[in-house]
Amino acid sequence: MCMWELYLQNFSFIYTLGSLSSDLNLGAWRRSTMAPKLKPGEGRTRSIVQILVVVGLCYFFYVLGAWQRSGFGKGDRLALAVEKSGAECEIVSNLNFETHHGDEAGVDNDSKPKTIKPCQSIYTDYTPCQDQNRAMTFPRENMNYRERHCPPENEKLHCLIPAPKGYATPFPWPKSRDYVPFANAPYKALTVEKAIQNWIQYEGNVFRFPGGGTQFPQGADKYINQLASVIPIENGTVRTALDTGCGVASWGAYLWSRNVIAMSFAPRDSHEAQVQFALERGVPAVIGVLGTIKMPYASRSFDMAHCSRCLIPWGSNDGMYLKEVDRVLRPGGYWILSGPPINWRTNYKAWERTKEDLEEEQGNIEEIAKLLCWEKKYEKGEIAIWQKSINTNACQSRGDDSRVNFCKASEINDVWYKKMQACITPYPDVSDSDEVAGGELKPFPERLYAVPPRIASGSIPGVSVETYQKDNSQWKKHVHAYKKINKLLLTGRYRNIMDMNAGLGGFAAAIENPKLWTMNVVPTIAEKDTLGAIAERGLIGIYHDWCEGFSTYPRTYDLIHANRVFSLYRDKCNAEDILIEMDRILRPEGAVIFRDEVDVLNKVHKIVSGMRWDTKMVDHEDGPLVPEKILIAVKQYWVAGGNSTSPE
Repeated sequence: MCMWELYLQNFSFIYTLGSLSSDLNLGAWRRSTMAPKLKPGEGRTRSIVQILVVVGLCYFFYVLGAWQRSGFGKGDRLALAVEKSGAECEIVSNLNFETHHGDEAGVDNDSKPKTIKPCQSIYTDYTPCQDQNRAMTFPRENMNYRERHCPPENEKLHCLIPAPKGYATPFPWPKSRDYVPFANAPYKALTVEKAIQNWIQYEGNVFRFPGGGTQFPQGADKYINQLASVIPIENGTVRTALDTGCGVASWGAYLWSRNVIAMSFAPRDSHEAQVQFALERGVPAVIGVLGTIKMPYASRSFDMAHCSRCLIPWGSNDGMYLKEVDRVLRPGGYWILSGPPINWRTNYKAWERTKEDLEEEQGNIEEIAKLLCWEKKYEKGEIAIWQKSINTNACQSRGDDSRVNFCKASEINDVWYKKMQACITPYPDVSDSDEVAGGELKPFPERLYAVPPRIASGSIPGVSVETYQKDNSQWKKHVHAYKKINKLLLTGRYRNIMDMNAGLGGFAAAIENPKLWTMNVVPTIAEKDTLGAIAERGLIGIYHDWCEGFSTYPRTYDLIHANRVFSLYRDKCNAEDILIEMDRILRPEGAVIFRDEVDVLNKVHKIVSGMRWDTKMVDHEDGPLVPEKILIAVKQYWVAGGNSTSPE
């Protein structure tokens, strides 16, 4: 039952009391015709007393109504009974979460907010920190020019990125794995360049993805079956994967049916829109490259890492890139390399490289793998698989090797814009030879709510097992309320979901569903570094600073969850810039859930009122006395071709 219904009930009761009071007055008037007259002023005093009684009752029942829903005292039992007996109500009845693709909606000008105008159509696929023109001004050595290079303040766009004409909401999963509307990413180059490899085909008004790749032209499923003969992919032991140089992410797309979630990345380069295609398909991906800075992931985050002809020079730079993969690979995890230089004796002519060159490259990789305590488990055809040792006991001999240089343990998760180094990440200490360094993980899905080893060991200051369990309970409660607000939340309407301030991953765990995935973002300025614990739950995530653009294309997320993001970034950077970036990455008719203090949300609401978003403020699920509120927003559908503006 809604708060306003409780108020109505109380108001009815007050109205009845008022009527009764009137009847009493009428009866008193009738009796007065038969009784002695009152002394002067006595009747007026009695009227004042009656008015005060009614006003007091009004106030009492108003407080009672609020108290019944506030979560305080014995009124909880009454509120719970009312909830169970009454039908659920639509809290946000004036917002429509369905898709329409209708005409451009106008902006509500009632409050006359500052209007943020649309950008010119040339910015339809603008990626602020991977802008092609800016990239060309940086050195090409070690792919530096393909890394993040964000615009200075005076070059930022202060306009809304338009969708291309004809933009359509992506197909629901699993159809989206195989089909993408052409208008959403109208780039045909890959259909020609990768035609014989079955990456992508153009068919009428859609792109079709047959599931092929450079190393698996016959399909990703058959390729994954070959890997599964060595790696325990099917039983939940392997849950999280990293795909370096992912192409259109077919490997990650086909792992999904086996309950494995892959974080795929590739640069924004000559293979136009490969990461954009991945996200349009509903596959987790970011724009990224192994270059000069560390990957934005916590140590020991992935059960498996993969390179399928990714063209990364693994043996160069003293093995720096392979050592960076080792940093994020969990003890006992697997690394897969398919393509050059594996099986070079057979393929050197097709690869147009010399035998000597390829033999040296593979020799370097083998040597680095030994230094990392990786054991080769398989090599057949063009596929090789290594497994990382579960602890350092298996490689005591490397302590005498002059080539071994260990990274500082205090710096292994300090990654944001930090230079990659050719050092080896040390294993956490163990007490015996069979112990998994860093803690053994449960198979998924049991892993989702098991206590992460980093929390159980006290490695995250201020986070205890009790804190973790309480956080999980709280987010289950919050998500229950969200599902009342937006009944489409878990129906498949939203596939790509982002949590901008993920904490311990409680939101993502509470909405875990085969129809969706969540990108858990841990802000670089967050008080606690929780990304490693999120990974240990079998979820994917990334470090990011919301004062900058996110490493993705426009229109790549269906729903964004922003829990206390604007309180966190208060006085750190411009809230309008963060909201414009949220608009860039949100699909037309996508939704946003803000959760924050009411004064913060009022400021957010004022800005988004000029951004072609429909909004509604909702009370906290525990009632109106709780200062934290929820602001719901839905981005209107509009495309390029209307009024637009140049960068301000």
